[in-house]
Amino acid sequence: MKPLSVSKNIVSLSEFKARASQMLHEVQNSHHPLVITQNGKAAAVLISPTDFDALTEQARFIDAVEKGLADVQQGRVVADEDLDLEA
Repeated sequence: MKPLSVSKNIVSLSEFKARASQMLHEVQNSHHPLVITQNGKAAAVLISPTDFDALTEQARFIDAVEKGLADVQQGRVVADEDLDLEA
């Protein structure tokens, strides 16, 4: 996902409604997120399905690493030699 451009990637809900098809196409092709505002405040962020998949995969990876580090800190580990004996 590419970085946000304030001048190009923040639109009001009414502008999004008027140009939804075009904006969806732009998000899918540019991979820039689109912030949609309502009453002057951020209400939603639109990203492409590819970028969403990448973000969720990254989140799952980070979660797995954090769980592994917690296991190490809690002593919930098996030495390589012991693992070979269990196989």
